[in-house]
Amino acid sequence: QPIEADASIVLKNIFFDVNKYDLKPSSQIGLEEVIRLLKENPTLTIQINGHTDNVGSAADNLVLSENRAKAVVNYLKSHGIDGKRLLYKGFGDTQPVSTNDTEEGRAKNRRTELKVLKN
Repeated sequence: QPIEADASIVLKNIFFDVNKYDLKPSSQIGLEEVIRLLKENPTLTIQINGHTDNVGSAADNLVLSENRAKAVVNYLKSHGIDGKRLLYKGFGDTQPVSTNDTEEGRAKNRRTELKVLKN
């Protein structure tokens, strides 16, 4: 099925330690899926968006989310994906998808998304 421009997909298997932006080894399976998607769709251009919960300062969360998104892009580039097809942006805690009042909600807000810019 064709991939819609502007589609956003939450990447469920991308993991980081608390307050860190190094990809955990357990992220490899999820990242391999993104690499496969990009290789199967050679005209696809994507943006990786990083999001955090609201624990900590907004400024720190913005930097953390940007660094996490950049870490995903760097991994993709290091595995043969052309950097011209990859953008990244951090949103910190500005776009929650759930409440920040519960651990479950905060976990949903800590996410990495793939947004299709061009297919």
